[in-house]
Amino acid sequence: MRVIAGTYKGRRLKAVPGSSTRPTTDKIKEAMFQIMGPFFEGGACLDLFAGSGGLGIEALSRGMDKTFFIDKQAKAIQTIKENLQQFATDDVQYEVYKNDAYRALHVLHKREERFDLILLDPPYKKVDYNKLINNILRFGLLKKGGMLYCEHDPKEQFEHFSELQVLKHTSYSHTIAITVFMYT
Repeated sequence: MRVIAGTYKGRRLKAVPGSSTRPTTDKIKEAMFQIMGPFFEGGACLDLFAGSGGLGIEALSRGMDKTFFIDKQAKAIQTIKENLQQFATDDVQYEVYKNDAYRALHVLHKREERFDLILLDPPYKKVDYNKLINNILRFGLLKKGGMLYCEHDPKEQFEHFSELQVLKHTSYSHTIAITVFMYT
């Protein structure tokens, strides 16, 4: 794994040891950022179910000001911290938390955090995307015009969210699909 584009292009990233996470491939990462706009002019990002932190680090490299990395696995948190160490001399702003996704959303709401980009790449078939998205909307965590990226099983069915417009829905194989929403 590596950073695909931006300030940190080419830097290598470690994967989480074991088989409990599935890193987003460079091909999918490149495609998703082309859909959302290849570069950002600031903003805040939430990488929920962060795994190695690869997606959130890519967002930082492409111009996000700050990223919050959330994962409930200790191995993932350790890997994120190791991956972020290589940016220690740069002016990279981030926060890393070991927490359950639903509790993290509640805490971020209480802190009055709002995001321009939220990245959802949970373990397939183990998380209710609709419940997650409803909590994100209920807590007001996504800014107007903000984007919500979901990497999911192609069979995943999203309910209709009146506040969200589907920017893109693409299946890359029989096991990987992405849907990008914009908060309108």
